[in-house]
Amino acid sequence: MTPAPENAGQALPENKAIVVFDLDGTLLDTHVDLVESLNHTIAALKLEPVTYDDLTHLVGQGARVMIERACRLQGHPLTSKEVPDLVERFVAHYNANMPGHTQPYPGLIAAMDRLKASGYRLAVCTNKLEGLAAGLIEKLGLMHYFDAITGGDTFEYRKPDARHLTGTIERAGGDVSRAVMIGDSINDIAVAKNANVPSIAVPFGYSDVPVSSLDPDVIITHFDELTPELVEMLLRESAAKIAV
Repeated sequence: MTPAPENAGQALPENKAIVVFDLDGTLLDTHVDLVESLNHTIAALKLEPVTYDDLTHLVGQGARVMIERACRLQGHPLTSKEVPDLVERFVAHYNANMPGHTQPYPGLIAAMDRLKASGYRLAVCTNKLEGLAAGLIEKLGLMHYFDAITGGDTFEYRKPDARHLTGTIERAGGDVSRAVMIGDSINDIAVAKNANVPSIAVPFGYSDVPVSSLDPDVIITHFDELTPELVEMLLRESAAKIAV
């Protein structure tokens, strides 16, 4: 794993990169609202509520899988007939209450401003339903930062399938050879590896294992460390590996 470089102040190439973010646990701290909507959903089955400590084992594959995992955790494996109504209940509650307590992580806005000012494209690649992701980003006033937002239902495939990330990059008008993925969990680092894209991990999200064990290219502990120079360093290293 390569440490983040100091700001060297070097001129950046004309062919600007695209930086792709995961959403929950990476861009946005959504844990309070996810737990509230999840508990509202499983209350229909008279199940005990889940807690934040449970969340790291539940999120990452979208609402349906999160609900299924929560119910299984509470000793109630779902039948296929139960799932659609519960997903609808979750989506309705989440939509009605967003943005709720959700906030960008510290330093994120300044980091995105730095990247945009340097001409970079930004995108979101999440397994959250696209409508929920876009709606949340819009209500937080962040929509103008992104050239594309894709969710778990945008394509026929989702993270860690490489095509979710490459499809997001294509929608944003980016180039896979000039892309970096930022995330907090195994799906994010795995999709980057599968697409041969360098990865940045953040340790403040919802991973149920230390992000260092996922072998990202770089770990940043605060968005103050996300600079154009870091992105360019990763792209140079990635290009060098491909050239060998």
